[in-house]
Amino acid sequence: MKKISENLSNIRESLPENVVLVAVSKTKENVEIMEAYDAGQRIFGENKVQELCRKWEALPKDIQWHMIGHLQRNKVKYLAEFVSLIHGVDSVRLLREINKRAAASGRVIDCLLQVHIAEESSKFGLDEQELQEVLNQEFLAGLPNIRVRGLMGMATFTEDEDQVRKEFRYLKSLFDQLPAFLEKADILSMGMSGDYLLAIEEGSNMVRIGSSIFGPRESH
Repeated sequence: MKKISENLSNIRESLPENVVLVAVSKTKENVEIMEAYDAGQRIFGENKVQELCRKWEALPKDIQWHMIGHLQRNKVKYLAEFVSLIHGVDSVRLLREINKRAAASGRVIDCLLQVHIAEESSKFGLDEQELQEVLNQEFLAGLPNIRVRGLMGMATFTEDEDQVRKEFRYLKSLFDQLPAFLEKADILSMGMSGDYLLAIEEGSNMVRIGSSIFGPRESH
């Protein structure tokens, strides 16, 4: 297998300038993350809070850590001090908890609202009605330590390209409505190793790529 730095270089070449690459480093060792770091990568995504905190403590402090997995409210306090972006905000209660912990840390935390776009029931996310409730300006005004930067979604895991496109297109249509509610809505996070090129074609400007950089993931 090619080295991580070569994989990273190849992926970067495939990305338009406006697309941000989140290197998904879950289950990967610090030495592997440092290989990507030495190749210029500074944004990494993790899906387990304990692992994220451990890596944050051990690795260079100019790394931007993104929480990309499902986040439980009782775990927010552990990452509020340092997390750069929380991708999977899927409930009002979670937003309130992030705001509370961000205030305690003297920070404003950037968040993405996760919308359920897949046909699989296992994926988390807000439906369209819940999204409208969260985007209520009065509600958001009561959360001064949160900055909603955009949306995130995960397409159905399927070989059916048309279905994946349809789901990404739906999320993009919701994203296009955000300026009516938010001052700064500039991130549409959709697309992973298997479908990121499709996601970019449908308007994504942030992709989460792991196995195509680091190789197959061990079960975790």
